[in-house]
Amino acid sequence: MKVIMTSRALTCLGFAACVLAACAVDDGTNPSPIDNRVYVDAGKGRDSGSDDADGGSFALQPFTPPPADPGAKSVLFSASGEVLALGGYGFPPAGDAPAFVDGWEVQFTRVLVTLDRLTLSENPDKVPSDPSKTDGVVVEVDGPFAVDLHAGGSLVGKGGTDERAVPIASASADLDPTKRYAFGFATVVASSSARNVNLDGAALGDYQEMIAKGYAVYYVGTATFRGGSDCSTKDASYDFGKLPKTVHFKLGFKSPTTYLNCQNPDADPAKPFEGEEHQRGIQVDATRFVVAQVTIHTDHPFWESVVHDSPAHFDQFAARKLGSAEATVTMEDVIGVDPTHITGGDGVGLPWRSCLPTYPAKSGTMSFDSQSIPVDPSKPPNLAFRDLADFVTYDQSTQGHLNSDGLCAIRHDYPSP
Repeated sequence: MKVIMTSRALTCLGFAACVLAACAVDDGTNPSPIDNRVYVDAGKGRDSGSDDADGGSFALQPFTPPPADPGAKSVLFSASGEVLALGGYGFPPAGDAPAFVDGWEVQFTRVLVTLDRLTLSENPDKVPSDPSKTDGVVVEVDGPFAVDLHAGGSLVGKGGTDERAVPIASASADLDPTKRYAFGFATVVASSSARNVNLDGAALGDYQEMIAKGYAVYYVGTATFRGGSDCSTKDASYDFGKLPKTVHFKLGFKSPTTYLNCQNPDADPAKPFEGEEHQRGIQVDATRFVVAQVTIHTDHPFWESVVHDSPAHFDQFAARKLGSAEATVTMEDVIGVDPTHITGGDGVGLPWRSCLPTYPAKSGTMSFDSQSIPVDPSKPPNLAFRDLADFVTYDQSTQGHLNSDGLCAIRHDYPSP
């Protein structure tokens, strides 16, 4: 792990070596006035190797857990997939819990993500209409870090006592407790250079696949249809019985993304800018540390629209494996499928289905809403959605937040509209 701070802010105690380096390269949209930063080698931590049957002899880099209490004016960086990454989506839902509207119970075995470039920058309010613009980076913690959000961690998450977050790093710097600092982070392509935060042997086997296939995020789990006779559809002629009742999924996303200047729910009731839900930025405390929790919302890849918080469905994946009681689905199965006219594996249009009274079934074939983004298989992926795989990946790439549900400005680091 490298911790990068401005030379004025760094306290060097007991590290192996410090080297002066120029500013990190940026794309010109967020210029930094800081010309010299100090890169600190945090040193080796516990052994992250594995000799079990799943991981074999494959190992990632060692990880040194941050202190439980890094002290005043410090930030403790953590990561969470919320309680839903831990316990999944039940059906029928308990009370007002999130659920898949087409009757699927979804449980995760692993939610793997590679995190990097945890940053604090000056002046989160620099441009009220454009949160991607800030002043220079003050603190940057570099990994990359391999995290299994399903495994959870030692911290109570921002969503409540049932949520478990995993600590990743801390930063103690000469931060001003009277100011707010823009918080950002990135999900990056899996790499053997990643620090193993909490992956066990079985997860290491899946992480090897992430590296081989260029995934930044990887979902492994099982969906089981629980909708029963209460489900409804406008097309009574369609036989939903040909969909498998159990679907194992291995959904890998080639979607490295940078999340910039996130809104912070912990700042409530501070007044945000018009059109935003929470005030931007992290403010340290003169007497204790504060937490900046990277929060990954697991429902995004299943949305029916690019509009935030759309209803989640699983039929579009299950229908690719018609005629079997149990199947396995991957992202490759939805390549070439038109998101505006979703078909099953037999090429027949898949009707909408509802298994919740709060979600009335729609008429016609399932057609996901891309809003102003065109759908055109002949165009390059930076100009249009070519298929359902592009659509799903786009929604997935919006899943990063701060402290539960703080929205961030997003920069796609892969070809995307």
